[in-house]
Amino acid sequence: MTQDQTLAALCKAVGHPARVAILRHLLQVDRCICGEIVNILPLAQSTVSQHLKQLKDAGLIRGEIEGPRICYCADKDRLAELKNLITAL
Repeated sequence: MTQDQTLAALCKAVGHPARVAILRHLLQVDRCICGEIVNILPLAQSTVSQHLKQLKDAGLIRGEIEGPRICYCADKDRLAELKNLITAL
């Protein structure tokens, strides 16, 4: 994947206000479960899950299974890559 393709994919992943809010929250709390994210957003759990999947597919967040739940955290290295790609524009 070229740098332009990577940048476009990452921008698409953060191209929705809910996904930006999820990233902002994860950076503030370091890690949390999906249910906590649902509580901070005015969206249905299924919608939040879809947004989490898009962020995870782009590599911007990671999810680890903890018992019956998934705990999410921001991938700070991938976010730094996004920042560098934007800076290089």
